[in-house]
Amino acid sequence: MQQISAEDILDCFDYGEFIPILKEAFCGDYEVPSRHHYDYHNGVGPNKSVLLIMPAWSNKEYVGVKVVTVSPYNGQFNLPGIQGVYTLIKAKNGLVEAQIDAKALTAKRTAATSALASSFLSREDSSTLLMVGTGALSPELIQAHCAVRPINNVLVWGRNPEKAQAICDNLSIEGVVLNPVDSIETGMAEADIISVATLSQEPLVFGKWMRPGQHLDLVGAYRPDIREADDETLKRSSIFIDHEGATKETGDVVMPLNNGTISKEDIKADLFELCSGSKLGRINNEEITWFKSVGHALEDLAGALYIIEKMK
Repeated sequence: MQQISAEDILDCFDYGEFIPILKEAFCGDYEVPSRHHYDYHNGVGPNKSVLLIMPAWSNKEYVGVKVVTVSPYNGQFNLPGIQGVYTLIKAKNGLVEAQIDAKALTAKRTAATSALASSFLSREDSSTLLMVGTGALSPELIQAHCAVRPINNVLVWGRNPEKAQAICDNLSIEGVVLNPVDSIETGMAEADIISVATLSQEPLVFGKWMRPGQHLDLVGAYRPDIREADDETLKRSSIFIDHEGATKETGDVVMPLNNGTISKEDIKADLFELCSGSKLGRINNEEITWFKSVGHALEDLAGALYIIEKMK
């Protein structure tokens, strides 16, 4: 049984290679049961932590299952909010082939999913990215978005300006300039793509700040009672999701559905439909596009198989 560390994943992973593979996976022959989602008290604060169990399998080949926790107070322990392990099993005999660090796998596949969505939804000439959030996902999202669009300017906002500056200082991408920004509103005035990955309990992005032609990529809000963007962003946008689970699992969709701001019919497509070509993404350069990612076990299995192949 292989033990694949975060360092192993960082050494072998290439977004330019994996994003097309992920697109193929969304059109492939996989079975993905509904994931198990449990809230539990963490003993640290009033906001509960989350346990996720996410199985998927490719018929006659591999079975994979990810067990992860999402802990809202891990910042005070200087730990990423996501912790866990991914187990890859051979379908023909049930042997465990690998145990893979789930933090790194999740960060990579999540960023790749946002970039895949952006390839359908952002303007092809998008050159400025605003990154809202300074957690472990933020550098990955920046790199992934830069892999699908000609981005040369990245703005980074965080509640802690020192963390935003650290991302700008430590992340090096050829041809890309990174700078911290004092406010989200200021960054949005310049950005073509806004990517948001935080543990915020309430909206940080407001529709009144959005401009025609922008693409909004929402990655946080992992519970149905929290959100990263307000109702106005939805009212002004064409709405897309990664999969049907977004209508039940994230406050960015659940809350506006419950208060009548949108209906399920307002959701134009999910990633399965975009990748298969059965539904269209962006239709003109003035359209505002809104994408919500909650994560899918298909992405984990595709990422694990890619990593195993690269490790060989």
